[in-house]
Amino acid sequence: MLVVEDERHLADAIARGLRRHGLAVDVAYDGSTGHEMAFVTRYDVVVLDRDLPGMHGDQLCAELVGSGALTRVLMLTASGSVAERVEGLRLGADDYLPKPFAFDELVARVQALGRRATPVTPPVLKAADLELDPAKRSVTRAGTLIDLTNKEFGVLEELLRARGGVVSTEELLERVWDANTDPFTTIVRVTMRTLRMKIGQPGLIETLVGAGYRIPAAGEDHA
Repeated sequence: MLVVEDERHLADAIARGLRRHGLAVDVAYDGSTGHEMAFVTRYDVVVLDRDLPGMHGDQLCAELVGSGALTRVLMLTASGSVAERVEGLRLGADDYLPKPFAFDELVARVQALGRRATPVTPPVLKAADLELDPAKRSVTRAGTLIDLTNKEFGVLEELLRARGGVVSTEELLERVWDANTDPFTTIVRVTMRTLRMKIGQPGLIETLVGAGYRIPAAGEDHA
């Protein structure tokens, strides 16, 4: 997700808090930068301050909505008046939250919008005897619970959501980590190694050299 907020302390606090909930978060401190980032990376949710330097939040919201992207917009404003909220929603924002706000409410709203931004998937993702429950954030194999870190869980979820498709290292960095991650890092390879160890044998995750990783869909043979 992307946080576009010119109050740096607030923007950074929101990002830190959302990351603690397992979300990959990028931050922009002005509307122009937020616009550039939002049209380069497909975010599930954009938390958008309304009164921004560079490009006003209203314009950024309107352009996001007009692009037809699945990105959901949660608009923030210092004004809590009904007229302000109505105007923001008319611009195409999916939700509206006046400042100051309770952080738990922000998290709940972001998570709800995130569910609406992604294509419908089965409640529980499965491959062979492996099951991942996104709602409960739990993973089991043959009925045994597997303890995963947030990043390991995120990687596994992306692979299962691909339903047999190949997911590149770049896609995993974009969806599970954030813009501050070095694109030349070995973190995906390291995470994949520990994830494979925890999942155990027989192995489910395939490496396609030069392409990425995949978990074969039901009915496919493993390489």
